[in-house]
Amino acid sequence: PKGNMAFAGKYEFEGDENYDEFVKKIGLPSDKIEMGKNCKIVTEVVQNGNDFTWTQHFPGGRTTTNTFTVGKEADMETFGGKKFKATVKIEDGKLVADFPNYRHTAEICGGKLVEISTSSGVVYKRTSKKIA
Repeated sequence: PKGNMAFAGKYEFEGDENYDEFVKKIGLPSDKIEMGKNCKIVTEVVQNGNDFTWTQHFPGGRTTTNTFTVGKEADMETFGGKKFKATVKIEDGKLVADFPNYRHTAEICGGKLVEISTSSGVVYKRTSKKIA
């Protein structure tokens, strides 16, 4: 993989754009919407070549972990806790996954983890700063 594929590390939520509009668009229940708002999620990425373990630690101790290999179908879990199968690809140094009702990309940009989810024209952007 190219040098810009260095995702490994721990990242803390810094800010987001279009959260409300996006989560309504994908049909997230309102209790989950409130829970995720300005949520200091810590994202921990372990990378071994094309194998990834991607864990999100939510305040209060809840975590979700997705383990996948680039180019192979994997069992994944969405933002709202739904289980599905997806194949994560690499396009232009970004990890790209098609979730059931949105497309998700992740890239490292200026040392920050930038994640973009798009659903029917609504673009949700989340930025996390590297803490480890």
